[in-house]
Amino acid sequence: MKSQDAARMELANRVFFRLYQCANMLHKTGTKAVEAEGLTTQQWAVLGALSRPAASGGMSVGDLARYLKVSRQNLSGLLSRMERDGRIQTVADERDRRSRLVSTTAAGLRVWQDEALPKIHGYYGQVLEGFSVNDITHTLHYLLKLLENMQVVDTRQGGGDDVAQGAGNEG
Repeated sequence: MKSQDAARMELANRVFFRLYQCANMLHKTGTKAVEAEGLTTQQWAVLGALSRPAASGGMSVGDLARYLKVSRQNLSGLLSRMERDGRIQTVADERDRRSRLVSTTAAGLRVWQDEALPKIHGYYGQVLEGFSVNDITHTLHYLLKLLENMQVVDTRQGGGDDVAQGAGNEG
């Protein structure tokens, strides 16, 4: 039994180290894919989240942070830079004046749809070279399962305020 546990932990270590490497490579190579548009992978995630039909009326900063699985503090500086660059706008929420709604500007939507998305799709094609639709489906299934389990751990650790439930950026 102990050798099975040791083998499981060794495999777990490899899985999580590979996830760490993938996240770093996504940031590095993904940013290069869209740098001509003045975007980073973080800005790509924000524009993707805000361009979804479900976000057509804007999203509160808190909801956007929860959706992207980042802290409000980490998101704040990013949103300020994106607003300065004319990609997004923030306005007071008419339902709750203390809250701010974030939405894309016309210029941000144009950059997203006309310039970034074609390059992102090309990037996906390169990165998923050799993956069948079935491979991609299984990968997504297991990543979602990991994410759900991590959310349970986060809640148990008392981190439910900064990062909440829901799917990640699928924009």
